[in-house]
Amino acid sequence: MKKIAVIGSGPGGLAVAIRLATMKYQVEVFESNHYPGGKLNEFHSEGFRFDGGPSLFTLPSLVDDLFIAAGKKPQDYFKYNKLDEVCRYFWEDKTRLTIPASNELFDKSVAETLHEKPGKILQYLKNSSFKYEVLSELFIYRSLHKLSTWLSKEAFRGYFNILKMGIFETFHQLNRKSFSNIKTVQLFDRYATYNGSSPFKTPATMSIIPHLEYNIGAFLPEKGMYHIADSLYKLAMELGVRFHFNAKVDEIIIENDIAKAIRLGQKITESYDAIVSNMDITPTYLKLMPKIKPPKKLLNQEKSGSGLIFYWGINREFSQLGLHNIFFSDDYKTEFHRQFEDKDISEDPTIYINITSKIITSDAPNGSENWFVLINAPSNVGQDWELIIKKTRAAILTKLKRILGVDIEPYIVTERVLDPVKIEINTSSSQGSLYGNSSNNRYAAFLRHPNFSNNIKNLYFVGGSVHPGGGIPLAISSAKITSEIMARKLS
Repeated sequence: MKKIAVIGSGPGGLAVAIRLATMKYQVEVFESNHYPGGKLNEFHSEGFRFDGGPSLFTLPSLVDDLFIAAGKKPQDYFKYNKLDEVCRYFWEDKTRLTIPASNELFDKSVAETLHEKPGKILQYLKNSSFKYEVLSELFIYRSLHKLSTWLSKEAFRGYFNILKMGIFETFHQLNRKSFSNIKTVQLFDRYATYNGSSPFKTPATMSIIPHLEYNIGAFLPEKGMYHIADSLYKLAMELGVRFHFNAKVDEIIIENDIAKAIRLGQKITESYDAIVSNMDITPTYLKLMPKIKPPKKLLNQEKSGSGLIFYWGINREFSQLGLHNIFFSDDYKTEFHRQFEDKDISEDPTIYINITSKIITSDAPNGSENWFVLINAPSNVGQDWELIIKKTRAAILTKLKRILGVDIEPYIVTERVLDPVKIEINTSSSQGSLYGNSSNNRYAAFLRHPNFSNNIKNLYFVGGSVHPGGGIPLAISSAKITSEIMARKLS
């Protein structure tokens, strides 16, 4: 039986371990933390439970597919529910908009509140669906680095529809053309942040993202987002995958351009038939393979945005808030300029608040709420994060007091902060970026590292910093692409 080592147990690492185990390979996973999941983690404080990382669950079928591939019933391991409400939006001028899961009701709400022409939302989401149908098989579910992909019928469908895919305009330009109210434009512009990009730079092909949330749906696991990682970990264990925690890999041993083993401290493991890195591609090259010439053009791409998160246990309830809440900046363009050009956070940041206790009541004590407060942040390039955290916290509290009419600070009974520096340390993400390289140009999809090495035999890659990109769905998709390539190479 061939043996494979996986470095890292983020969603991509867990998924590739599962897929390889179902192919009857002997798999070992080495994780530097004491828990699986990478950015997908959880913690408890003063009776509150917090998801530490991603807060939105889309494309649950990709998780289900992992259980099905293992011959299991997904619902026996992992349960989730579709949300009846997508998000609640707040603006400074007291405009409020709650988006229901029904697209027809979404269209009606936007027509009534933002005075868009009826049918505009439905048409936009129809176009979003069409782009997804054309592009997903090509850019999400196949390797872009194999000739067969570009000769497939899906590729030719893309060639014939290239002018409809939004490659030659920005996401903001598309949204500005699609809607009359700048608030509706802003509502859709924010989907660029789902892969850490700016709507004023990223191409309009990113309009496929709303398709996932509205046409397919937004979901929440019954036990919170960390249940995704926990259930996949348990499945992997059942399949015979061996996990080594607190096991920091220091080097990938390469002999004659073949990946052979890994080094942990002074100990070199026995030989493996293949090695898969779920670690960010930049430290994989620079730290684990310092003697190998790195692909500088790929590694030097602009990094995606990061996040500054305040985890607040609040000892009161707010009926005006839901599971997902957005408090918009009055000047979105300046906010993104501050993030990507100035490498700072705007004095008037857009605030995202996730409150899982609205649905999972056990996540907070009675009469309380667990607030996950996220601000889009630049990647870490040596800023004074202590100062940025201090001023941003004050700006958040001032803004929420202004919009909600309540001084939040006296109700904060527990607090933890996660900044790009800690993200970088905890997850080996280059510069603390959340999605690897940014998508702030039309060529970004082609500038992600492939799921395999062209120069080193038996070396493969998985996760958000390689093709097809960051976020739970894409990381899990990368695992399928990687495992299929490996099966062909190792057979």
